[in-house]
Amino acid sequence: MSRVAEFRWLLLRDVDRVMAEVRAYPDDESLWRMAARIPNSGGTLALHLAGNLQHFVGAILGGTGYRRDREREFAARDLDRAALLGELAAAREAIDTALGAMTDADLDAEWTGGGPLADGSPNALMLLHLSGHLSYHLGQLDYHRRLLAADE
Repeated sequence: MSRVAEFRWLLLRDVDRVMAEVRAYPDDESLWRMAARIPNSGGTLALHLAGNLQHFVGAILGGTGYRRDREREFAARDLDRAALLGELAAAREAIDTALGAMTDADLDAEWTGGGPLADGSPNALMLLHLSGHLSYHLGQLDYHRRLLAADE
């Protein structure tokens, strides 16, 4: 398996896991319920991941033209499960398309998309960062869902 195929597999696997977590919530309302001293709801985490991946992988690496609304990612509270899953499916498609068109040589090219990494870092390092970010919030999402279930 090529290096870019490994990144593609890893990111798609974890987006699928985020989608499974969203489906595992008992209802749409619980996705947005806040737990004591936890700053983000499950819906917020899912929407943030979808926007983050569509921006950095889709728009910057894949040239999709996606326009990120980061403020909305943290302010929205009224999306139902189907809308959240639609956002995640769009992120999944952006990953699949962008990384499906990349080569291993593209991984060594310089990142020029700003954000959490300095421009000039290799694209592979940005994809590694995005994978870690996705995994971090996936764990939070799982914990949030199980914490709410324990409260019922």
